[in-house]
Amino acid sequence: MKKLILFFFLIITLPITAETNNSVAQRRAAHLRHGINLSEWFAQVYDPKGYTKEHLIGWVTADDIALIKSMGFDHVRLSVNPEPMMRHNMADHIPPDYLGYLDEAVKMILDQGLAVIIDMHPESEFKAKLVQQDNFVEQFSDFWRAIAQHYSTYDPEMVYFEVLNEPEFRDPYRWAGVQAKLANSIREGTPHHTIIAAGANWSDVQDLLAMMPLADKNVIYNFHFYDPHTFTHQGATWGVNYWHFENKLAYPASMETAEKVAASEPDPVNRLAVLRYGLDHWDAHRIGVEIGQASEWAKHWNVPLTCNEFGVYRKVSDPQDRARWLHDLRTMLEQDGIGWNMWDFGARDNGQGFGVVNGPKEGPNTSDEITVEALGLKH
Repeated sequence: MKKLILFFFLIITLPITAETNNSVAQRRAAHLRHGINLSEWFAQVYDPKGYTKEHLIGWVTADDIALIKSMGFDHVRLSVNPEPMMRHNMADHIPPDYLGYLDEAVKMILDQGLAVIIDMHPESEFKAKLVQQDNFVEQFSDFWRAIAQHYSTYDPEMVYFEVLNEPEFRDPYRWAGVQAKLANSIREGTPHHTIIAAGANWSDVQDLLAMMPLADKNVIYNFHFYDPHTFTHQGATWGVNYWHFENKLAYPASMETAEKVAASEPDPVNRLAVLRYGLDHWDAHRIGVEIGQASEWAKHWNVPLTCNEFGVYRKVSDPQDRARWLHDLRTMLEQDGIGWNMWDFGARDNGQGFGVVNGPKEGPNTSDEITVEALGLKH
């Protein structure tokens, strides 16, 4: 009789435990409503000197974090490149000096009452090894377990672990297995913190819709939104070659301005891409339809959702057009109850990147008022 009672007890309690874990992730997602990415600090450092002590302790200051708080953000997504910390075949032995710099950065963020997402954000070459080499997946798993264990004593309401930024896996089934293994290693390192997971390749809406949730219930799912890239990446010198020919392409989409911009494209295929932007009716409604599909996916699986990257490159885009796109996307996310994290803070980019600040080469950063207003925050 006792065995029978125990059997029924397990049947009853196991679903409740899973539901509770899911509820934890749902509740914690509420801490991640209005965020900003901190890039070029512990990742995307292309200076030949690399990740030096001087860079790591000085690129972002306590005044910058205070500015982020004052603008009304509630969390920060901290990009971390694992490569400088990963030792070959000793990935779980993280150099204490480097880890100390990361600890100071995390502390500086938490001291302002901001939550922090520790986002693994390596270069493409690193991710290519994960695509091709099982042994490298094992090493990265060891690394993640060690990182998670190191931060396991930090408040799980304030510290989150993002498995991998934009995995660049063209095979979603390979990524499903790799992400599950990495998430399991994080969970082995810390039983209570919330994990942030995403779809394969560029983690866009389509990648999200193609995935199935992890078995772990304490997970928030993430997607990125830069559509249409023809508009959001105009003037950029990476990615698709024709972007750098574009200048002042309007939003909402307009055939009049699309035709003017297309005329400056020397290649006929690229001209067609710009003209299609004008024909595609990109406006708040179009964005809302796309976001709505991500929202429906989350509702179907009963999982929390966040948008961890979106933005418009500032170099040649019209500030008002950029603000309209940011406003429309942010509004559509909020209408569907989806938290967001803009790309990015933009320290020292002098208004040439995606930033929410007008960062001079020297001196303090200042908020870009039109951007902050588009985000519905204070300035």
